[in-house]
Amino acid sequence: MTSSPQPSPAQPAAPAQAGGRPPRPPRPQVVLEVVESLRLTPHLVRLTLGGPGFAQYQDKDATDKYIKLLFADPALGLTPPYDLDALRERLPMEKMPVRRTYTVRSVDHQAQTLTVDFVVHGDDGLAGPWAANAQPGDTVVFSGPGGNYAPDPDADWHLIAGDESAVPAIAAALEAMPDDAQGTALIEVPGPEDELELTAPEGIEIRWLHRGQMFTPESTGLAHAVMELEWREGSVQVFAHGEREMIKDLRRYLSDVRGVDRRQMSLSAYWAYGRAEETFQAEKREPIGMIFPDQQPPAAAKA
Repeated sequence: MTSSPQPSPAQPAAPAQAGGRPPRPPRPQVVLEVVESLRLTPHLVRLTLGGPGFAQYQDKDATDKYIKLLFADPALGLTPPYDLDALRERLPMEKMPVRRTYTVRSVDHQAQTLTVDFVVHGDDGLAGPWAANAQPGDTVVFSGPGGNYAPDPDADWHLIAGDESAVPAIAAALEAMPDDAQGTALIEVPGPEDELELTAPEGIEIRWLHRGQMFTPESTGLAHAVMELEWREGSVQVFAHGEREMIKDLRRYLSDVRGVDRRQMSLSAYWAYGRAEETFQAEKREPIGMIFPDQQPPAAAKA
């Protein structure tokens, strides 16, 4: 998961929120440092993170695991991990560290490192420009990981779709597929220079779609390409992540036209066109931000 405005100690239980759902407990923060930076494509930068703080990292058995990076204003001179409760008492909201969500591309427990791929579009966004200029030794702080998806070995075939923000998660999903997996992966990126060599079972066809420009509602053809795809017989497992309205289009098609069981679909909006990250996250609690009409709003996480 790459997040940008454009494809940019135990505590007492908190009181229940309206609706009876308690907020999620605060997540421990992990502090690592940049070990290596690698430009994979013109719009994708891979950072390898490691250091003594890796001992605090608690891995999760999920293919789409993601972390929440915290970015603080350098002018404040804060040292991670951040005591966010204490900071709230003395800082205005606009000065608080901000979160950005990214997929963990891979974890190497022997080397005690993890890699994260960042979509970069010039100076757009916060995390992208930071990643493009990150140097070995730079500090990184995050909470997590979260995540729930894993390829179903009993599915007859797999349908995978996403834009460039989902490339790291798609790559991890393909690598986790059983050797006899069948299906199709549709990946939309700006151009051929943004394609990557991906590892996948022989039975998974990978199709790269080129918009020829940055994402706009008019330039994207990913949802249409999925709808034009020849539908296979048998049970399908779907993994489709990317821009919010595109994912909504796919949900309507998969649910209403193809009748795919909701339990066999991993659909997630990684970002929303024209929305800054904070607005996008806030809208997840509103109808506009929900992929399924009857979706339960997520419980608020206590930072």
